[in-house]
Amino acid sequence: MEINCKGLLCPQPVINTKKYFDGIEEGSAVVIVDNDVAKQNIVKFAKGSGYDYTLAQKEDEYRIEIVKKNTVNEEKLNKEKTLTILVGTNSLGRGSDELGTILIKSYFYALSENSDIPNNLIFLNSGVKLTTEGSEVVGYLKTIEEKGCEIISCGTCLDFYNLKDKLLVGEISNMYTIIEKMNASTNTITL
Repeated sequence: MEINCKGLLCPQPVINTKKYFDGIEEGSAVVIVDNDVAKQNIVKFAKGSGYDYTLAQKEDEYRIEIVKKNTVNEEKLNKEKTLTILVGTNSLGRGSDELGTILIKSYFYALSENSDIPNNLIFLNSGVKLTTEGSEVVGYLKTIEEKGCEIISCGTCLDFYNLKDKLLVGEISNMYTIIEKMNASTNTITL
């Protein structure tokens, strides 16, 4: 089976791939994409679903063969408590923007010093400014990431603010992956 996702915009390649694999007990398919972001998102989907995959590049396209085996995912059966923090703005709280900037810096400093960290930090809207050049919290975020937290920034948001090439910490992702992370968490907090 081939799933041709060439020319499709994020998150459609992941959605098409997930729909196919949700409809089968076991089997394989080759997903064809024509850009690096789609390739990365398909690979993340395969990894996150516990599927085997191989990747090949042929001229201007990527071919990702994904294999779903009929096995029970032990991780899903023994779901441990997971925490996702959704950061939708580059300041904390409402009211004074100046105070909000001070508070967000203080928050990520305190979080970086804490031994109990979230599983995921997701940055949306102006929150993506915190993961890019010029941010005063990048150092704290790198420390949090080194402790095992997955940090992702919305690609559409980075594009909107013209910051995609200025990302300094974490990975670029899409709304589909963001929804999966939130749904898989036992607790999600929005800042």
